[in-house]
Amino acid sequence: MKRRNFIKLSASASVIGLTPFQIQAALKSFTPYFECPGISGRKLVLINLAGANDGLNTLIPLNQYDIYSTLRPSIKVPESGTSKYITLDKTLPDNQQIGLNPALSSFKSLYDKGVLRIIQAVGYPSQNKSHFKSTDLYFTGNDGKSLLNGVDTGWMGRFMEQYYSDLIIERFPLAVEIGSNKTSLGFHAEEAHGLSLNITGQDPAGFYNVLNGLGGEPPSNIPDSDYGKQLEFINNTDALSNTYAQSISSAFSSGKNDTTYPDTDLADQLKTVARLISGDLGSKIYMVRISGFDTHNAQVQGSGDVLGKHHELLTELSESMEAFYNDLERQNLGDDVVGVTFSEFGRKAAENGNLGTDHGEIAPMFVFGKPIDGGMTGTNPNLLEADENNNWQIQTVQYDYRQTFATLLQNFLGADHNIIDNTFFNHSLNDSFANLKIEDILKSEFDISKDCIASNTNPGSENRQWLVYPNPFRGTLNFSSIDNFETITYSIYNSSGVLLINSTDILDNGNLSLNLNYLRNGV
Repeated sequence: MKRRNFIKLSASASVIGLTPFQIQAALKSFTPYFECPGISGRKLVLINLAGANDGLNTLIPLNQYDIYSTLRPSIKVPESGTSKYITLDKTLPDNQQIGLNPALSSFKSLYDKGVLRIIQAVGYPSQNKSHFKSTDLYFTGNDGKSLLNGVDTGWMGRFMEQYYSDLIIERFPLAVEIGSNKTSLGFHAEEAHGLSLNITGQDPAGFYNVLNGLGGEPPSNIPDSDYGKQLEFINNTDALSNTYAQSISSAFSSGKNDTTYPDTDLADQLKTVARLISGDLGSKIYMVRISGFDTHNAQVQGSGDVLGKHHELLTELSESMEAFYNDLERQNLGDDVVGVTFSEFGRKAAENGNLGTDHGEIAPMFVFGKPIDGGMTGTNPNLLEADENNNWQIQTVQYDYRQTFATLLQNFLGADHNIIDNTFFNHSLNDSFANLKIEDILKSEFDISKDCIASNTNPGSENRQWLVYPNPFRGTLNFSSIDNFETITYSIYNSSGVLLINSTDILDNGNLSLNLNYLRNGV
């Protein structure tokens, strides 16, 4: 692999990871305060169903089966015969009675174990049915009514930058992506930019060796010019990528898998994630991807036949998820991992005449793992909404996708209200997603929201002794002693870890202003 190609795949990670240990130690003093014991190892695994999954042939609304059959005479899942739907749970109320696509036998197994929750009719206000725009909206934490504040950063990046600020300086990436050769916008933060490392197409065991052998020592003399700044950024990114790759290779080599996985692409991705978790990689969010859900044609292979493209995708999804769950359970790792699927939008209620379905609005989400309280959230979509006047769309959103993610970030990972509000944009509702959580997702023993939410300030932070401002600064950096000290000792490094200034100065009424215009711009 060429070096330039790897850089395109890798995160544009923060150069803070290259700073000296004394700076790292100082930065770690400004970290989120965890009041909750035993949650530091918790992780989210996101499964992107790219292309827009057809919810109605995934979850068949049994209370409206006649209407469903009329809307989909050629591609419906039959109610009898060898390829009939799988009845999920006869104890549910009538408006929650669903049949699973026959490809989802592994979903039925997870549900019966009490570790799979189905969330019906998920979307966002003013659904955008462009794959690219809707995917961006899902990744930026926004909705279709506005792109304000959401075009350059992603909700995962903003969350991790705030909540795991101390881990930005560690030797592992905060997130790992597999399944697409593009680094997702979702992991771009306000300051640190890319907080994930994309290992698509790599052998994790030899990842570090691949990077380390790409050739060439970085130039020793970097010119003071725009070119030099770009070259320095590439060098820093390359060095940090090597550091991250070494952590990934080490974790993969020391980890293991303890179950048999299907021979599919998604299964391989989740198998790698399980092994990295088993190897104690510190990454907090993993994202994998299965594509092909844009089933405008050949969703089924023939009229009245349930087999076809969609059946194959759902088989791969459910079998991979069950193998991943079993692997974690057998290694006693299941307490710390929750998985969740998402798709950029759904499909129309009516078939399109090409044995397929066109772009719709809502789609179900599936949340799974040992901490999950299995069951059904929401009711079956109302198929009477779909008619010729609205182009056969089901438009009622029962749950905003941000409600699901916000619930997991707070109730499972422990983020406080301020972090949730800074993670997701809300231009449609005059409320916080911290107040709109889905309370029945987690088992009570794993839900930490009632007893201990992690704060984004340290205990005693109200007694902080120094203010250093502005951040970022242009030319002048100010120190202010809250306790009216007479002197200050400080050190300033550049982004490559070179000591620039080490000085002790006398304060003027507790204040000091440094004119640093003579230094080159940087971190």
